[in-house]
Amino acid sequence: MGKEILLITNYFPPEKGAASNRMSSLAEGLGNAGFNVKVVCPLPNYPNGKIFDGYSGKASKTENTFFGKVTRLWIWPSNSSNKLVRLLSMVSFSFSLVLFFLFTKTPKKIFIQYSPVFVGFTAVVLGRLFSKKIILNVSDLWPLAGLEMGLLKEGWYYSLLLKMERFCYRNATLIVGQSEEILEHVSTFEREKPSFLYRNIPNFEVPQMPENSPTKEIKIVYAGLLGIAQGIFEICQQITFPENVSLHIYGAGPETEKIKTLEKQNIHFYGELERESLHKELRKYDIAFIPLIKRIYGSVPSKIFEYSRLGLPLLYFAGGEGGELVEKEALGWVVPVNNFEALQHFTNTISVEELKRFAKETVQKNSTSAFDFKKQFEKFIIAIEAI
Repeated sequence: MGKEILLITNYFPPEKGAASNRMSSLAEGLGNAGFNVKVVCPLPNYPNGKIFDGYSGKASKTENTFFGKVTRLWIWPSNSSNKLVRLLSMVSFSFSLVLFFLFTKTPKKIFIQYSPVFVGFTAVVLGRLFSKKIILNVSDLWPLAGLEMGLLKEGWYYSLLLKMERFCYRNATLIVGQSEEILEHVSTFEREKPSFLYRNIPNFEVPQMPENSPTKEIKIVYAGLLGIAQGIFEICQQITFPENVSLHIYGAGPETEKIKTLEKQNIHFYGELERESLHKELRKYDIAFIPLIKRIYGSVPSKIFEYSRLGLPLLYFAGGEGGELVEKEALGWVVPVNNFEALQHFTNTISVEELKRFAKETVQKNSTSAFDFKKQFEKFIIAIEAI
């Protein structure tokens, strides 16, 4: 049968976002490395909470690709802010996963995207019941991240999520983490567990990005999820942009409608674009903005790797390990997380002369030198073949 692997994820293209891009690159990379890849994911619905056109009304759909098959299972979609409704949505996909394992022959090795917790936990339980080798991908530290963002409170539900989290770590054969902090956190529970640091390095050709001609207006761009954690709406409320500085916003999410209603000087909203089109559009901007409203332990935003590879200097406003990477590799400016006074000072004082500190060509060179998808993936293949 050759080398086979099953990828279980809550997010996959045509959905957008870091998790979807990572899993797509992973599936393609494994396919190119000679694996027969099977992907199991929900019918596409993220981030709008509605099944995409072409998939609605279906219980499941299987698609053939060069790397293998993608099987999309039924889910009751929702992006509701109501926690119970969101939980029911996750449980619906977990139920579909159970049926999939009961009636489908699956490979010996399974790669599980741990978040959301209920989906990851269900997949780990099934992997254990069916005697699989479990590669657990931990991209954020739920439920700790939920507690830090104020989305969860300590109590019986939080305690239950902690038990589920530790069950997943305990029963994994290999832990894959997107940051050093994640691997350190897991090691406090599973000291002897094999682990692998897998950064969210994108796998696309480095584009030619010549320097823009200096202009009086400095254009800052944010592109991504418009959610509570990113805090774009609050940032727009708190910060005033001077005449020579503008903020340009691309994306979708829970805060979309509020951002549409903003009426502030030099703030522009454009909605969503496909990734390829977005990359072309981003070339006209001067700085890429990467915010989190609170420092989240374990979080290293994938935008660091993607936008610096495009040649955009970064304005990093998220704290933690990501800020250390931006400073270490000279990719842009780091403003202390949630320090609106410091962020306002940056927007008031940024100048064309200051932009020369992080020239686009230099940022792109630093990024491609520090973050190499091919080298990382070769090491990853060795790690998964060893289990």
